[in-house]
Amino acid sequence: MESAVRTLLLLGLAALALTGGVAGAAWWFEEGRRLRRILKKVLKRTPEAEAIDPGQGRAAGLDLDSGAVAVLWDRGGSGLVYAIDELEGAELIVDGQVAARAARGDRRPLDRLPADAGEVTLRLIFADARWPEFELALWGDGSVARAKPGETAGEAVKLGRRWLAHIDAVLRRPPASRPPVPRAEPDEPEV
Repeated sequence: MESAVRTLLLLGLAALALTGGVAGAAWWFEEGRRLRRILKKVLKRTPEAEAIDPGQGRAAGLDLDSGAVAVLWDRGGSGLVYAIDELEGAELIVDGQVAARAARGDRRPLDRLPADAGEVTLRLIFADARWPEFELALWGDGSVARAKPGETAGEAVKLGRRWLAHIDAVLRRPPASRPPVPRAEPDEPEV
């Protein structure tokens, strides 16, 4: 009888350890967390601004200290790191219409904050012939933001507005005050 109880206790402890290990791995490899780790790795620090769409495996990060913008796609498997000088601007697209823009020589502030938007997209525009733009769904069918409890379309618009404010501030600075950043593709992502 004692050996049966001991065996059941050992089986219960093994099941508990296995469950804990699987839960820990699921937490570590969660798509949003993984994309944040890759952004931090390629920028070599935590970005001041980040936007992540785990549903499409895309992310963008802005590091003002080093003057770099990183964009990731293919679940972090591909991406580019741009110098701030290569950033031409950004647009906040709400329901297919450009609601706000911050670009060199062109500024269109967000007039109203639509809380009931169906789709919110952030488009980053670069001075790069091969990869001139990068779009990131902040809210809508292409994004998993609706699955996050408590998040709304209004919060996605606010995130896009914060990005435009950062980019507008960067574009208004004189070029001499922007540190140069060598362009690089990220290393292989963690799996």
